[in-house]
Amino acid sequence: MLKTNRKVEKIYYSIGEVASLFEVNASLIRYWEKEFDILKPQKNKKGDRFFTRQDLDNLRIIYHLVKERGYTLQGAKEKLLQNKEGVSRLVEVVDSLNQIKGFLLELKSQL
Repeated sequence: MLKTNRKVEKIYYSIGEVASLFEVNASLIRYWEKEFDILKPQKNKKGDRFFTRQDLDNLRIIYHLVKERGYTLQGAKEKLLQNKEGVSRLVEVVDSLNQIKGFLLELKSQL
């Protein structure tokens, strides 16, 4: 599950930071980079990956489809080709609902 309580403000994120945000291994991020054309992190001369906010948004969509909805990689690729914008909006709604749920559970525990 993505750590949504962290404010994302940087321009570039290392693969370790991205893996930590999504609570997955860096190897999974590298694998998804090979599998999904929408992931294009910049690399320095050493080959270190640097992810932008757009990359994080695309990773969030992939994470939602594969980890939360149970799509296969091929199924996720097809879904992104068919309707990336619709999936993106759905992910935003799910994130908002999870934030509301967290707030309500916190409020309940304080009563």
